[in-house]
Amino acid sequence: MLKYYVADAFADEVFEGNPAGVCILDEWLPIEKMEKIAIENNLSETAFAVKEGDVYGLRWFTPGGEIDLCGHATMGTAYILFRFVEKDAKRIEFHTKKAGYELAVEKKGDLYEMDFPAMEIEECKVEDYMTEALGAEPLEVWKTYRDMVFVLDSEETVKNLEPDLRKIKEFPEGLSAFVTARGKEYDIVARAFWPKINIDEDPVCGAMFCALMPYWKEKAGLEKVVARQLSARGGTVYSELKGDRVKISGRAALYLEGNICVDE
Repeated sequence: MLKYYVADAFADEVFEGNPAGVCILDEWLPIEKMEKIAIENNLSETAFAVKEGDVYGLRWFTPGGEIDLCGHATMGTAYILFRFVEKDAKRIEFHTKKAGYELAVEKKGDLYEMDFPAMEIEECKVEDYMTEALGAEPLEVWKTYRDMVFVLDSEETVKNLEPDLRKIKEFPEGLSAFVTARGKEYDIVARAFWPKINIDEDPVCGAMFCALMPYWKEKAGLEKVVARQLSARGGTVYSELKGDRVKISGRAALYLEGNICVDE
């Protein structure tokens, strides 16, 4: 049997934020088995971690396969480690197996602060197929090496957006589609769609802020924000741009502790 947890990341209480599956292993499982576990769990991401010296090796799997960077499942993994394994620690460092990123999570009161790389972004032309897929015309379109960022005119447009996920899945570029706008109660609001890896909408996407923070710094001078993800579950993200790194913080809650019977 395999010990298994589900932690709600970016959540002030259970049933908010983004649920992440977490497996703390003594040694790595075959990739095929991790893929099957992620499919069976059917969460946005299931994280697998193995202690390797002073750091933890970390991998994330979606129902559509392994991904190179994930925020909420990193927070969920750190939360489980702080609570059940590294009980006296204040900082946990990770080495990501797919892309080689060096990440860290610090426990600061009731917040878990992640240290992630900022992503370079470049502006793109607004195309008709983007407007058709989103159901709203973006003011601007930007992209990273992996993701597309669509800037909309208002919080209401972001909240009420009903995109055609089939058409987003056919976008020639971008693994994901992020939408964002200035907020009212919060500095900014956002949503994240990942139909190319079988995730219609990610409830709260921490890694999105690796792209959003460079954008909002360039466009509005915002180096530090309190953001709200306007998914059905919702979640609050505290983020700060520091040079080529992004600090991404939030709270977490334990939903499930159990066992996966993978070898029976």
